[in-house]
Amino acid sequence: MTDAASSATDSTSERPGTPEQPGAAARSAGPGAAKPAATGPGVPMSAENPWPLRVVSKKIGDWLARLGEVWTEGQITEISHRGRTVYLTLRDPSAEVSMRVVDFTGAVAACEPPLRDGAQVVIRAQAQWWDKNGSLSLHVREIRQVGLGELLARLERLKKLLAAEGLFAAERKKPLPFLPYRIGLITGRASDAMRDVLKNAKARLPSADFEVREVAVQGPRAVTEVCAALAELDRDPDVEVIVIARGGGSMEDLLPFSDETLCRAVAEAVTPVVSAIGHEPDTPILDYVADWRASTPTEAGKKVVPDLAEEQRGLNISRTRLRQALGAMLTREADGLAAMRARPVLARPETMLEARGEVVANLQHRMRARVDSRLERSTDELEHLRARLRSLSPQSTLDRGYAIVTDTETGAVLREAADAGEAIEVRLAAGSLRAAVVHTREDEQ
Repeated sequence: MTDAASSATDSTSERPGTPEQPGAAARSAGPGAAKPAATGPGVPMSAENPWPLRVVSKKIGDWLARLGEVWTEGQITEISHRGRTVYLTLRDPSAEVSMRVVDFTGAVAACEPPLRDGAQVVIRAQAQWWDKNGSLSLHVREIRQVGLGELLARLERLKKLLAAEGLFAAERKKPLPFLPYRIGLITGRASDAMRDVLKNAKARLPSADFEVREVAVQGPRAVTEVCAALAELDRDPDVEVIVIARGGGSMEDLLPFSDETLCRAVAEAVTPVVSAIGHEPDTPILDYVADWRASTPTEAGKKVVPDLAEEQRGLNISRTRLRQALGAMLTREADGLAAMRARPVLARPETMLEARGEVVANLQHRMRARVDSRLERSTDELEHLRARLRSLSPQSTLDRGYAIVTDTETGAVLREAADAGEAIEVRLAAGSLRAAVVHTREDEQ
């Protein structure tokens, strides 16, 4: 690179992301290079004023140099030695991300125990950009293996985090179907775990239908492949339960099943998930997140389907009990019906009517007697009242010879002779008469 291009690069490297005017760099490209239409700091970069590739590469290197040293973590998937230089491939266990790592300092050789594929490491490194071929790598300054104690501490922190978010709560766990139409199985390729699940499930229910996905169950690709298989089976509407199975192994071998990405994917699945990882003592975090935990793949095969023979026996027992209960009920009802038919009232029903007829006749007789007595008493009371009424009537007084005298003009009943006018009317017991008053006389007191 010419001095002009270097100076142009340096002048703009203070502001990453700010386009540099490529006048000097373009002029240094040689006589055969296309001459830009215009140059200078005020001319924007365009198709007519492009940056040379070496300038772009140099700028990328300058930007990465500002990053400085970084600490990062990953899993080693490949180690190769070329003389004293060691080349590693560092992979993120939860994503399809990997990067080349170069060791010129002997940091790899100083590791105890020696590094191997699949080891979990933390490195301090500097990002380096190779201008010539445009490649990026990390140059190791320090490398540390993640020990068992630290792994356990990290898993415990992750377990507490997921528990606090409610991923272990019993109320969010989905029930397993009694008789699933199709069962999804995620397991290792041609593994014993797959054979155990299929063998035990088919022994209990020969018609059990499985949708098997064979994936890596340890190593750097395990999490990615298991998550992809889980997503695929979860989208299948015919799959009603998913089993994730793996045989036993060391804690490091089972680490993918304690990965946060996989645990969250299982928690978000719509289909119920059964975790069947390792043996009884093995408890990866997936066991807490799954809807049901099987201690072994064998137990998972027995759990996801019912035992056909056992269900048939239960059905036969229930059928026998139902038949016995129905027979006993029919016998009891028949005996009750026979007892009712044997009663005299049902043998000669008219006796019940005769008894009721006597009761009705007795009631009628008592009713007539009461009515007659009431009528006789009422007749006597009426005659008595009639006699009293007659004794108080004015007519009875007239019948005894008395008369009622009234003034003809006023119609008033006369009680004293002095009240009489010129004419009076005399009412007798039978008829009445008029008379003229000739003379009045008052009786002496």
